[in-house]
Amino acid sequence: MDNPLAQDLDHVLDHTRALWEDVRGERLFITGGTGFVGTWLTESLLWANRRLGLEISAFLLTRSPERFRHRSPHLAGDRAVTLLQGDGASFEFPGGAFPLVIHAATERWFDPQPGQESGIFDCDLAATRRVLELAKAGGTRRLLFTSSGAVYGKQPAGLEQIPEDYPGAPSTMDPKAAYGQGKRAAEFLCASYAQVCRFDSVIARLFAFTGPYLPLDEGYAAGNFLRDILQGGPIRIAGDGTPYRSYLYAADLAIWVWTLLMRGRSAYPYNVGSPEAVTIRELAERMADAIAPGTPVEIARQPVEGAPPLRYVPSTERARVELGLETWVGLEEGIRRSCAWHRRMQAAGC
Repeated sequence: MDNPLAQDLDHVLDHTRALWEDVRGERLFITGGTGFVGTWLTESLLWANRRLGLEISAFLLTRSPERFRHRSPHLAGDRAVTLLQGDGASFEFPGGAFPLVIHAATERWFDPQPGQESGIFDCDLAATRRVLELAKAGGTRRLLFTSSGAVYGKQPAGLEQIPEDYPGAPSTMDPKAAYGQGKRAAEFLCASYAQVCRFDSVIARLFAFTGPYLPLDEGYAAGNFLRDILQGGPIRIAGDGTPYRSYLYAADLAIWVWTLLMRGRSAYPYNVGSPEAVTIRELAERMADAIAPGTPVEIARQPVEGAPPLRYVPSTERARVELGLETWVGLEEGIRRSCAWHRRMQAAGC
């Protein structure tokens, strides 16, 4: 069938066309190339590759090439793609130079446990160090690391949008903060390697997203709510619905990441997300209105009277002012596109 993402991929190309001439004919190494972010990067890279005749080669590290070939044969079978099987912390370096590197892989979060007392901290950090060693050995010119808004720790209730220079951090006494602590330490490694090894290392602090390829059953509110709608409802909210989040559409995410890779300042963090805050309850209601009006919303718990709201919302002024990055696809439109893609995949038996 025709590529169901054609509209989105044209949108990405329209906003990144001027970037690609700088990297014509180069080799790109991507970890996490088969996850949500990585798949969008691969889709948009190959779209630009074909339409602009760029002759870029993409090497994707994945634990399971066979699973990726089954899920995305149109990507895995592209002549520009080489799939490399391996773990982020121990993969073998492929030969040759890699002027461009994107480290988008991250470990699935789990609680600290016997034998893995630091949770995912060591795993994430070891993978970042391995990728940086690849960059050092491979003559890398520019590297982008996908970090997370988790590096800020708990966002103060009175701070509506969290900027990159916010000095907060996850608590060192909270074992559940292993993910955020790992990302903070990985950012330090990226900055240190960039200075010593003399390549540019850009930090993208990712927040929350909607769009095709977002899993429907892995704890992401937007994905879970879409699953509920596709199953006929109701939409189930596990908490009280009051926390604030914001959602950038995946095609815009791809534009942001490519722009940061090629134009972002080295050893310098950029928030990547939407500045438009919505509560979890508002998200559920707006998704229902956009896709299936009348779908009921069930909330598991009543809000605690007087409790301050929890927030996870970025300021994106830095990316807007310095690089001209915007939220082009609004929340409702992104929701509709996500639903249409999933329905088309279901109809095709994918």
